[in-house]
Amino acid sequence: MTRHEEIGRGGNAVEVRGLVKHFGDTKAVDGIDLDVREGTVMGVLGPNGAGKTTLVRMLSTLLVPDAGSATVAGYDVVRQPRELRRTIGLTGQYASVDEKLSGWENLYMIGRLLDLPRSQARKRADEMLERFSLTEAAKRPASKYSGGMRRRLDLAASMIGRPRVLYLDEPTTGLDPRTRNEVWDEVQNIVAEGNTVLLTTQYMEEAERLASELTVVDRGRVIAEGRVPELKAKVGGRTLNIRPVDPRDLRPMATALAEAGLDGVGGSTTDESAGVVNVPILSDEQLTAVVGLLGQRGFPVADISTHLPSLDEVFLALTGQKATHESGEAQDPEHETKEVAA
Repeated sequence: MTRHEEIGRGGNAVEVRGLVKHFGDTKAVDGIDLDVREGTVMGVLGPNGAGKTTLVRMLSTLLVPDAGSATVAGYDVVRQPRELRRTIGLTGQYASVDEKLSGWENLYMIGRLLDLPRSQARKRADEMLERFSLTEAAKRPASKYSGGMRRRLDLAASMIGRPRVLYLDEPTTGLDPRTRNEVWDEVQNIVAEGNTVLLTTQYMEEAERLASELTVVDRGRVIAEGRVPELKAKVGGRTLNIRPVDPRDLRPMATALAEAGLDGVGGSTTDESAGVVNVPILSDEQLTAVVGLLGQRGFPVADISTHLPSLDEVFLALTGQKATHESGEAQDPEHETKEVAA
């Protein structure tokens, strides 16, 4: 079985091993390993300057790695750039369409650059305009488009060549909530068709809604990876929220839990405004032990619920920085690098 046949049967669409990129004395990417399963969305999270955009540019052949290896759809990013470019699409942080051309002309031009026959390029441009609700604006110059329309046109342009792997680098930066939801819906449609998406983002809601798995990068290195629940469990497990029938039991309940010294159960705290005792736990066995203890001590309980840390809290715990919603890699040196035509 060839590597491309393996991809078609559910292998990894993207495989990265020890990828490194320097800009002068700055190591923007420092030995990243990454696997992206075919037909999924991999979310790459990280603070400004973490190296997310540098990674995407190497995987899309716009930058040459200094060390390491990477294959996308079975093609080596260094040795087979021409073949690779025919299997990928890229939507950057900012719309990259030609503002002097109409929406249709932009899409037709890209189709021709991808060596589509004229008739097929016309048909594909029409299909993409309809798919992204831009048909009525097809003949209008892109300079007259709103920000959301430009973003949809940019996404349509990245899909002209029917890419097997699509890179979305901060795709909804600066969009209003309605347009952002429209882009999210379209990304889900793209994956439902069997395509693979590598998504860089700092929007926690975006990552939770779209990504099957997450990789967190900081200072050019992978510092955590896994599914959303797995990452949440890594930074403190669950919190057990216990609401006593009698609010006066809050402090006695917390004291009883502290004195019991249950194995693996963290220190409890009281939230008098919410009327609950919060108890950090790591397993179902600890949950059972806490509930059993309260029963033995005679505390009537009105409600018990568990809470995982939010993805924002995970991001803060892993990187030491709060998630921001500003445009991507403002601190990355590669932003001095101009993109080249595929």
